[in-house]
Amino acid sequence: MEPKPKSRGKLAYKFLFWFLLVSLAPMGLVGWHLIGISQETLKSESLRNQQSIASGFSEVTANFVSKFQNSLTIAVRLEGFAKDERGAQERDLNRVMQQSPEFLELAVADPRGKEVVRMGRYLAAESEMRDFYDQLPFTIAMKGQAYVGGLARFQGLYPMLTIAVPIPAGPNAPPKGVLIGKVSLSGLSQNLKDEFPEKEKGEAAVVAGDARDFFLVAHSDPGLAYGTSGTLPQAVAKAILTQSSKRGGGEIDLGEGRLVLGAFAEVKDLGWVVYVQQPIENAYLAARQMKYQVLRVLLGVVAATLLLSLAVAGHIIQPIKALQQAAERLTAGQFEDLPEMTLTNDEIGDLAQSFIQMSDSLKEKTGELLHAKEELTKYGRDLERRVESRTRELKAAQDELIKKERLAAIGQMASVVGHEIRNPLAVINNSIFFIKTKMGKEGGVDPKVERHISIIQSEVKQANSIIDEILTYSRSREMKPEALRVNHWLEELLSVYPFPPHIHVAKKLDTRDPVVVIDPDEMKQAVRNLIGNGIEVMPQQGSVRVGTEVMEKGWVRLDIGDTGPGIPPEILDKIFTPFYTTKARGTGLGLAVVKKVMDRHGGRVDVTTEAGRGSVFHLFLPLVTPAVGGPAAAPGQAALPQTMTRRADDLPRG
Repeated sequence: MEPKPKSRGKLAYKFLFWFLLVSLAPMGLVGWHLIGISQETLKSESLRNQQSIASGFSEVTANFVSKFQNSLTIAVRLEGFAKDERGAQERDLNRVMQQSPEFLELAVADPRGKEVVRMGRYLAAESEMRDFYDQLPFTIAMKGQAYVGGLARFQGLYPMLTIAVPIPAGPNAPPKGVLIGKVSLSGLSQNLKDEFPEKEKGEAAVVAGDARDFFLVAHSDPGLAYGTSGTLPQAVAKAILTQSSKRGGGEIDLGEGRLVLGAFAEVKDLGWVVYVQQPIENAYLAARQMKYQVLRVLLGVVAATLLLSLAVAGHIIQPIKALQQAAERLTAGQFEDLPEMTLTNDEIGDLAQSFIQMSDSLKEKTGELLHAKEELTKYGRDLERRVESRTRELKAAQDELIKKERLAAIGQMASVVGHEIRNPLAVINNSIFFIKTKMGKEGGVDPKVERHISIIQSEVKQANSIIDEILTYSRSREMKPEALRVNHWLEELLSVYPFPPHIHVAKKLDTRDPVVVIDPDEMKQAVRNLIGNGIEVMPQQGSVRVGTEVMEKGWVRLDIGDTGPGIPPEILDKIFTPFYTTKARGTGLGLAVVKKVMDRHGGRVDVTTEAGRGSVFHLFLPLVTPAVGGPAAAPGQAALPQTMTRRADDLPRG
């Protein structure tokens, strides 16, 4: 009897079954779990994006309203309101309405609530003055607080906001009245429309009030915000106006199977709410795509696993062990001395050959990855350095812009103050001259009267000096540079400076008499300020030291020193700050003018000081090489410059 042929393939089938059960079942569960996690993560990210957009719009809304409140606050501090002059107040209000077209109406009420000035864009002719005494904006503003509220619709259509600010009367004094403005909020709807031009892709709104009685301030569809019909779905109003948190969001059911992803954020200090929504299908589009991609990958993994299981099941134990040992070595990162594998002429041999090729390729790729990691680390460090450098440059540019904006504001204020104060001072001077002339003709001036007249003249001169300092610092005229020999220029300046008898002048000038390009008037003002400061700190006796020296890398240093008490270390960092002073009388602009002049000349000012021995201010200026064979120059003047060694990175450091 012939032996029954052995059935083939049982081991392969068993191996395939257990391999699929052990490997694919956990993989399927983990994969399904990962799909859920990925989908929830993407949904959460979509909601966070919506919340970020809502928070951004809340800041834009707060800044939009704050801008008009600041305009009214600045207006009530103008001279017309300070002097309570109706004509000047009308001019100031007219200027505010020209600068901000959103103001629909501006009104000034006296402390009794009676309207004294009114300006508007759509006022009826000869309309009667109103009484604001019992109205909330007037009541709050008279307590010294700004009022922002009173939402209404202008002409029954356009959203409008009421802002009221007190008119200050002085320290610890009640306000002398209230400035009330009505602002159109149509600009907010336009901002929202610019961000959401198509309703199918999303929409946004700004809402005030509660779920039962709310006011639609703005909407990305401006037509909804204009008119009394402006409203939101009840589900949306309930979702955003009944929340106690300042921001949030989630899915909102609008009914009839329509779902949206909505987010809201409260507007700071106003109590309004910014609401942003997006169709649920748009918000979760990435999540659905991610789900389909993961499913396709899992199906591909299952198919690959089936093929791999059939291949592995056909191998015998020994080659598999050899492959296992080699794989363990590769896992440990040992690419050398792999176990010897028999390359049979079948699938196992092919697998062994593939494994050898894989190990070689893995070794090569690992080396490439290590090299790439090193390069990436190096590029990362270089990128960090560049980002830090650009950040510093951006901060410096921002600081410079803020400084220029402040200087422009100071310049505008200084022009107004200088004009308005100098006129009365001139009248006072003329009156003093007339009084002295009149009293001289009538038989002489009483010594006490003459002394008081001298005091008035001195104070007027001091006031004019303060105005000159403020105007000098705040105005930026075009520089008129000249090439000068610095020693000769300093000698001329010192020869005409009115030094007091108790001050000794010591000069130490470089014999090379360097040439610099400067604006003589500006530099003269800077040097005179330093000399004047030195004399002020030496009321009894002292010495002013003036010197020049040619420095390395093409710079000239001017030294202006004194033998006074020195500068305290705790204020050394503040001495060049505008309006900072330790004097009983003074503007604090003397050293600020010096720093401004040196910045405009491309140089720098430093100071060295020692308690009890005085201070020395060092002015660094670029050195100029005179042109060879140029035309002869006047005394103190230099020939036109041939080269000018002016490099900021070579500037001597203090």
